Amino acid sequence: MELRPDAYVWRQVADELISRIKAGQYQPGMPIPAERRLADELGVSVGSARRAVGVLRDEGWVSVLPQKGVYVRPVEDWPTD
Repeated sequence: MELRPDAYVWRQVADELISRIKAGQYQPGMPIPAERRLADELGVSVGSARRAVGVLRDEGWVSVLPQKGVYVRPVEDWPTD
């Protein structure tokens, strides 16, 4: 992922994850990678990855299950554009 200087890193990471969800790379009911793995994969800080996951949770793309992970919500629960 190439980062743009004109936008917050966490927002760019959130947008990338949403794109991956919509493209089917992360299927409903399946976990997304852990924050540290996302940070390493995307070349960002763990804090940026954590904030991006929080945005996805707040927008309704994923559900956080304590001690289990972060899971993509069913398609019918996704936010509408």
